[in-house]
Amino acid sequence: MTAAVPRPKIQKRAVHGVLMLDKPLGLTSNDALQKVKRLLRAEKGGHTGTLDPLATGLLPLTFGAATKFSQVSLEADKAYRATLQLGATTTTGDGEGEVLERRAVAVTPAQIQAACEPFKGAISQLPPMYSALKHQGRALYELAREGITVERQPRAVTIHALEIVDWQPESALLTLDVRCSKGTYIRTLGEDIGAALGCGAHLAALRRTAS
Repeated sequence: MTAAVPRPKIQKRAVHGVLMLDKPLGLTSNDALQKVKRLLRAEKGGHTGTLDPLATGLLPLTFGAATKFSQVSLEADKAYRATLQLGATTTTGDGEGEVLERRAVAVTPAQIQAACEPFKGAISQLPPMYSALKHQGRALYELAREGITVERQPRAVTIHALEIVDWQPESALLTLDVRCSKGTYIRTLGEDIGAALGCGAHLAALRRTAS
């Protein structure tokens, strides 16, 4: 029997700076950070905001001395391009969940504009169960996957800009550009807009853009 050869220990190194990563679909922010850290053999690294696996787009990663600036970016406003699928609500608020209800979609651009207006400015949001917020040391999404729902407190956030980019009535896909304060849940915003339109909605795609 041949003894297993121990894998050589990877020697880490001091890496300093900021990497602007175009985060792909399917990775959490931390997944992306750990992969890049391994590639660079970096001793110390951090990311500047939590993106869902569904989200793609700009994710600044900081290394070494630059990690001290991570908090500044975490506090900064964020910008996203969000695509909503009108006419269906899901268990997760996005396309990865099971469909809860389907409704017919018969809305005009003017009605969409009117439904978006109340969400501009300072608003209150209830954090979704499918989020990285912690409850007694566990992420809410972990509890949600076990069928557990816990009480959450509404949070004050600010939607600085909410613009309609595209509306496709045939597929009921609505694309919005959102610029918002930290802590804003775009999937919750999408669900709330769908509720205001009376047809329901869930987040079909999300891309973080330069704010």
